[in-house]
Amino acid sequence: MSGQVLFTVLVAAVGLERAAELVVSRRNAAHSLARGGVESGRGHYPVMVALHTGLLGGALVEVWVRRPDAVPVLAWTMFALVAASQVLRWWCIATLGRHWNTRVIVVPGTARVTGGPYRRLPHPNYAAVVVEGLALPLVHSAWITAVVFTVLNGFLLATRIRTEDAALARLA
Repeated sequence: MSGQVLFTVLVAAVGLERAAELVVSRRNAAHSLARGGVESGRGHYPVMVALHTGLLGGALVEVWVRRPDAVPVLAWTMFALVAASQVLRWWCIATLGRHWNTRVIVVPGTARVTGGPYRRLPHPNYAAVVVEGLALPLVHSAWITAVVFTVLNGFLLATRIRTEDAALARLA
């Protein structure tokens, strides 16, 4: 099996993982909204969806069109980082429970979560996104996608984190 095919399988697996996240997110968002949750940052959400979809599509296009050589030591290191980012993401999801979703929805009267990975990092899910966004394309040396996603994601996360911090500050 060629490196491009193996990489495509990996990207498809990440895409399926993202689909599973969306199922959990939609259920949890409905739960939060039914309990009086207030959504913030609706304007940047479609941009986030497009950017994350672009990461997966861009990595595949770059690998199949540009045909970069996969460097084994880089590929295995980046694969380990992709796997670690998935573990961190699902640890965040498990820690936040019904409060986790891909939108910024805060239910008034709930306490801010400070356990699990939130004990050490204020936004561990975004750390997972940053690592995955850089590492996934580099599994097969798709450095253009890695750089473009990382730069654009940096701008998006600046907005997203400001929005989330402001929403969470209203809990206090």
